[in-house]
Amino acid sequence: MIQRRTLLQSGAAIALGAPALVGFAQQSVTLKFHTFMSPQSNVWLNMHRAWMDKVEKDSGGRIKFEAYPAMQLGGSPVQLFDQARDGVVDVVWTLPGNTPGRFPRIEVFELPFMMNNAEATSKAYWEYVQTVAKDEFKDVQPIALQVHGPGMFHMRTKQIKTAEDLRGSKVRGPTRQITKMLGYLGATPVGMPLPQIPDALSKGVIDGCVIPWEVVPSVKVHELTKFHSEFDPAGGALYTTTFVMAMNKNKYHGLAPDLKAIIDKNSGMETSGWLGKVQQGGDPAGRKAAVDQGNSIYTIAAAEAQEFRRKARLVEVEWMQDMDKRGFNGKQLFETAKALIEKHGKKA
Repeated sequence: MIQRRTLLQSGAAIALGAPALVGFAQQSVTLKFHTFMSPQSNVWLNMHRAWMDKVEKDSGGRIKFEAYPAMQLGGSPVQLFDQARDGVVDVVWTLPGNTPGRFPRIEVFELPFMMNNAEATSKAYWEYVQTVAKDEFKDVQPIALQVHGPGMFHMRTKQIKTAEDLRGSKVRGPTRQITKMLGYLGATPVGMPLPQIPDALSKGVIDGCVIPWEVVPSVKVHELTKFHSEFDPAGGALYTTTFVMAMNKNKYHGLAPDLKAIIDKNSGMETSGWLGKVQQGGDPAGRKAAVDQGNSIYTIAAAEAQEFRRKARLVEVEWMQDMDKRGFNGKQLFETAKALIEKHGKKA
């Protein structure tokens, strides 16, 4: 009798379109997204939220996100990558440079005067990793690799016009290559994550920082500094910082094939370029915040930038030597990155 009822039930399920099987095919998933950026920042609102909204829409609501800015799930910015690797969270956006020396080959994009614009350099960064540095992110599923717009100086009490003006100033840098550069330019470099900048500036722990215009409002740097020094694009960008948006590998591979395809559609070179473009697109608003505050903005001309280039070149030389010691061809990696930036820059 029990067997007959089971057969009848399974027959009914087939007749009704096998709702149990349909339910399996229509798997839904909720992903935890974690980052250090503030909930008011351009990065969070126009990049992270926009990306999550698009994935949700593309999946017909079958991929949903629990969104946690400002390290709301705990830990420090330095731990974000490992949170994704270990499955503490599902997706993160962070700086590889938070853990100095762990991702050495991608540091080439943080060398002084490497980048042209964020969209092109982000696409170059993605292609570089896929072709010559894939194992740097083997512990996670990379979704996007990008950089921000041109980095520059923001100082409390001094206008930076020449490298000599940096002497004796404590200046925050985001990663080891950039802090190294600041040291060669004459500053006393201080490495620290972005969220610590406001407190460090207000307490005089640092005299200034290097960040792109876009980040300025989210950490109130226009209120905590009075002097800004940007570089004329003709002379090149002082530096940029690399970022990674990454997903836990097991979570990614555990997705239904069609949901995995949605993540793939919103990953890769185009997504990387889009993130870079949107981030640099926030630069004018950040600059306006400083103008509206009545702060002083100085543009370092291309000719004046040569002094900065000359002093900072040691960072490039040392990075290549470090790569050689690690068993890579430093010069070849450097030239590959340069060529990719130029290639994508022509299309941008």
